[in-house]
Amino acid sequence: MSTIRVEPLTADAFAPFGDVLEARGPSLLINQGMCHRFHDLARLDFGVDGRAGISIFQARPRALPYQFDLVERHPLGSQAFVPMSADPFLVIVAPDRDGRPGDPRAFLTTGAQGINFLRGTWHGVLTPLAAPGLFAVIDRIGPGDNLQEYRYDVAWTVLPG
Repeated sequence: MSTIRVEPLTADAFAPFGDVLEARGPSLLINQGMCHRFHDLARLDFGVDGRAGISIFQARPRALPYQFDLVERHPLGSQAFVPMSADPFLVIVAPDRDGRPGDPRAFLTTGAQGINFLRGTWHGVLTPLAAPGLFAVIDRIGPGDNLQEYRYDVAWTVLPG
């Protein structure tokens, strides 16, 4: 069994895999000065024959240490997870190595962050660490097979940072 340690989720560390969705950085003041708009935070990509869809996912909470051997990717479009509660969740990603995932990395959100996986990014399944595990998911709706799964020969264990 191989192990990895949780890293804090930052925009710089996560950039090769996607976007961190959070209320940080420059904003536009709107609604008569009552609201900050943090604009255009994700590189959404639905391909030429896809469209954006919003779904609600409810996943069972997990706990650290967390063991996994399955990752997946979506070759035809990006996928964003926006939590519907203020609870941290685990984000597992892996670089592509000639069509297969390399060694994974694990990030822990702050509870005030969502993420957007770039098209083709290997990632773990939705992994909340607390109930209710409710997320808005923005991803590609359209023709074609937009899911590839890969099982590691040896399971990985994610340990606290």
